[in-house]
Amino acid sequence: MSAEQRTDAHTSTADETPLRRALATGRVHSAYLLAGPGPAPAAAALDFVRALVCLGESLRPCESCSSCRRSASNRGEIALDGSGKKGPLYRHVGDHPDLLWLGRGQEDTRVRIAQVRALQAALHLRSYEGNWRAAVIEDAEWLNAEAQNALLRLLEEPPPQTVLVLVAASSAGLLATLRSRCQRVRFPLPDADPWRSPSASDDARELMLRIEKIGAASLPDLLDWAEEYRGARADASRGVELLLEAAGSWLREQVRAAAGEGKGGLDLRPPLEAFAVLRAARRSLLSRNANPQMVAERALLALREATR
Repeated sequence: MSAEQRTDAHTSTADETPLRRALATGRVHSAYLLAGPGPAPAAAALDFVRALVCLGESLRPCESCSSCRRSASNRGEIALDGSGKKGPLYRHVGDHPDLLWLGRGQEDTRVRIAQVRALQAALHLRSYEGNWRAAVIEDAEWLNAEAQNALLRLLEEPPPQTVLVLVAASSAGLLATLRSRCQRVRFPLPDADPWRSPSASDDARELMLRIEKIGAASLPDLLDWAEEYRGARADASRGVELLLEAAGSWLREQVRAAAGEGKGGLDLRPPLEAFAVLRAARRSLLSRNANPQMVAERALLALREATR
């Protein structure tokens, strides 16, 4: 997600009170976990770490001090690579030497342990500007077990004046010991469905239209649809991620619409069962050996059943 998208997303409703309180009081926790759907958690994480190093005295980030100018993104984001061969393992926020950003590589399905180890080494160096150092770990739910354990050691003995901010769509895939080390900030579902917003991409709109018509789809239609998620596993996994996110949004939309119409004797079992399948599908996708095509098949079949 680009810096511009994160700025726009920051207008979303979110419980950012712990972050604002930390900035106001100076009592900053060594680790935060920002969890919720959509781009709002990553936007808040970016805003928070920039505010930490801001030299302004009131509203931070002030966007006018030397630190804010350095942390502003004025160019395209550098693509990461979990192996370090086609790109860096992590990048800086803007050009600020004390703000680091880590996430899945462009061709990776997971955040790799090599990235976490590189981050550990960088954070143990002295701050360039003598103030806070901060790192954002986006896609935290995609840390593999090895990377999570390495990160846990960093959280147990964090370097001084250092803050880690984990960003995840859902915290369910993180180790309980890892979650317990973080102050959690939950982001609710946005009031406006991002899949229906004017800023939604053409691909997002097309995906929602296909889901809306799933009740009329035959079994061969669904299998053909799932087959679209074959190919390079990283690309296929990201495609299925979007499918699961859109499917969940559509199911919530159907339940709300039925409740709003006051339908007596509304049977919520089909959509709830479909939600359960989607959650299981997401957990399966988080596992190292999951087949994205098969995960998509299960999700699409559950969606169709929810319409009958």
